[in-house]
Amino acid sequence: MGAWSHTTGEFNGGSADDKGIKTSEDARFYGLSAPLATPFNSADKKDLVIQYTVKHEQKIDCGGAYIKLLPGGASFDADKFGGDTPYAVMFGPDICGSSNKRTHVILHSNKKDDNLLINKKVNTEDNQLSHLYTLVIKPDNTFDVLIDNKSVRSGKLEDEFDFLLPKEIKDPDQSKPKDWVDEKRIPDPDDVKPEGYDDIPAEIPDPDATKPDDWDDEDDGEWEAPMIDNPDYKGEWKPKMIDNPDYKGPWEHPMIPNPEYEYDEEMYAVKSGTFFDDIIITDSLEEAQKFAEETFFKKKDKEKELFDEDKKKKDEEEKAAREAESDDMDDMDDEDFMGGDEF
Repeated sequence: MGAWSHTTGEFNGGSADDKGIKTSEDARFYGLSAPLATPFNSADKKDLVIQYTVKHEQKIDCGGAYIKLLPGGASFDADKFGGDTPYAVMFGPDICGSSNKRTHVILHSNKKDDNLLINKKVNTEDNQLSHLYTLVIKPDNTFDVLIDNKSVRSGKLEDEFDFLLPKEIKDPDQSKPKDWVDEKRIPDPDDVKPEGYDDIPAEIPDPDATKPDDWDDEDDGEWEAPMIDNPDYKGEWKPKMIDNPDYKGPWEHPMIPNPEYEYDEEMYAVKSGTFFDDIIITDSLEEAQKFAEETFFKKKDKEKELFDEDKKKKDEEEKAAREAESDDMDDMDDEDFMGGDEF
């Protein structure tokens, strides 16, 4: 496992004491666990709110920065915590390459004993600034995903995750009748192949070809004109197609209510340099938003200012380095022209 560093990170918009945790080694897996001050129980009919900030200082190309809520309570073995440890919720950005960028929202289904990914991709942020990620799961089986306090996906759990079995299934006692006609068009029974149709060859000797003047039948054999496609040949004869008078349309399997359907009232990194901060897990969105105002939003503008200043400085340094390199090349060209090399 990779080592975490406790640091203010780059472009810190807060105080010197405002620190987060940061991945510090490339090509490592990272994990860190801590108990909740109060266990969350969905039976209490309260919101579940997961919120934290992520900053990819390293121009991330591949890595995940998500939080997991794990079951177990006091029996949870932190020493064995790893990627295969069962979890109830997994939430946060995951980036690998230019095409795979998403905010993971994965919820565990006890009934299916499976981790269910949200059906539609939720986009994510991949720049080098801090971003606030919030997941709200409500007791009425709805949810909301917010990035920087702006909703990017919301809806019903049953619509966005495959928690429930289908409401209807194909009737197992029904099958397509043997006499069902689903051929829309058929060969015309009154269409007859024209007399002599099969006698027309596919190729014929080229009528414009002539025997070369230097052709010798004794030495070269009997001359034959080269073959060309026959313009009168129309291919294998097939009767024309007509609408089928007995056509009944495509057969649709009758659907019936699924006897196993049951509505469930209780559904539910590889490169260093990712910085985590302002983590809160609560049952109150109002509390989470207030916490964000006191942390993330209080320092985000200063962070952006410092980031822009640093970028401008680096751009100027790179420009100066390119100009210096260009001047050196010009000097070398002058020396070569003046015979500066001795042998």
